[in-house]
Amino acid sequence: MSLQSTAFSEKEDSEVLQTPKVIRKMKSDVPPVTLNVSKQKKIIKVDSDNQNSPVIFSSGVREERRIGRFRRKLPEFEIFRSDDLTKKFHGRVLEFFNQECDVQFFMTWISTVGSFGRREILAVESVFKAHPHGCLMILSRTMDSLQGYRILKPLLDRGFRVLAVTPDLPFLLKNTPAEAWFDDMKSGRTDPGEIPLAQNLSNLMRLAVLYKYGGVYLDTDFIVLKSFKGLKNTIGAQSIDVVSKNWTRLNNAVLVFDMNHPLLLKFIEEFALTFDGNKWGHNGPYMVSRVVHRVEARPGYNFAILPPMAFYPVDWIKIGSLFKMPKDRAGSRWVEAKLHQLNGKTYGVHLWNKQSSKLMVEEGSVMGRLMSQHCLLCKHIYSS
Repeated sequence: MSLQSTAFSEKEDSEVLQTPKVIRKMKSDVPPVTLNVSKQKKIIKVDSDNQNSPVIFSSGVREERRIGRFRRKLPEFEIFRSDDLTKKFHGRVLEFFNQECDVQFFMTWISTVGSFGRREILAVESVFKAHPHGCLMILSRTMDSLQGYRILKPLLDRGFRVLAVTPDLPFLLKNTPAEAWFDDMKSGRTDPGEIPLAQNLSNLMRLAVLYKYGGVYLDTDFIVLKSFKGLKNTIGAQSIDVVSKNWTRLNNAVLVFDMNHPLLLKFIEEFALTFDGNKWGHNGPYMVSRVVHRVEARPGYNFAILPPMAFYPVDWIKIGSLFKMPKDRAGSRWVEAKLHQLNGKTYGVHLWNKQSSKLMVEEGSVMGRLMSQHCLLCKHIYSS
């Protein structure tokens, strides 16, 4: 698939943004098919006398020990717990979105409530800056608490519609290809891998909630710059080939889909069939890239791919440049040009928190200016 028609090219950062356009849009009335798929990894045991397979033996032992540790710690994983809050999940979702919402947004938060900091709050504020009549639901047990309510209260007091809700994963995954996978994981029969399980459950949860209810999913390190109202069944490219203009990788930090969309079902199926908890991104950005590569030319799907400038205008390698204040007149001109570019047709900026979380927002930087322009409470921008 070529992105050349979008008039996008990877040029110097100071160049003006071109309008991102829909790359390919295929319409179909084909209904999604519900599948039940289970893939359980086998633990390979090798006789200690077999000296020809030392690598397999080592890998098998590590996996077996990891599963053993995981089983012992299962009671500590609150995401697996069912209680009164999870039983109320579906009802709370219907009640919350039974309002006049211009756009319904979802985020996930599986970390502690105390780690929901200023940068996450700024991301939430930016949603409402661009969508004063939008609704945002944060799927999180930790934020669905008194402390979480206090964090969100300043926005609630100003009339913005935001709610943290404890998710019911078994309900979200029921009758999807990941139902059996989740049962196996919850029972300690599947290797969670070395990557934090919360990260992979977030990858799955965003797909399931959009498939169930439809709407927009955003990572909590995404600053919204303009309205999403015109977007429908959309995913963004993270990178393109500079020669062919074909996308080389997609990302799942921003997803815009109708409920029951067949591409979401394919994503969920791929997650369950190919899950690998030892490879970063395998069940997230690489997963959506694999699926779209296979289905983009097939009939029966209706979706658009936007070029990197839409959601990922700055690659993770270069994200640090947005946090630095200009040192001279040339730096000041670069900041102004970059702001003009980003505030043009870019929908938002992904901050790549894994790389930028420890960076301070310097006064006068691109990021400082963007946050000041797109915040609501606008507190502690330069300490985020």
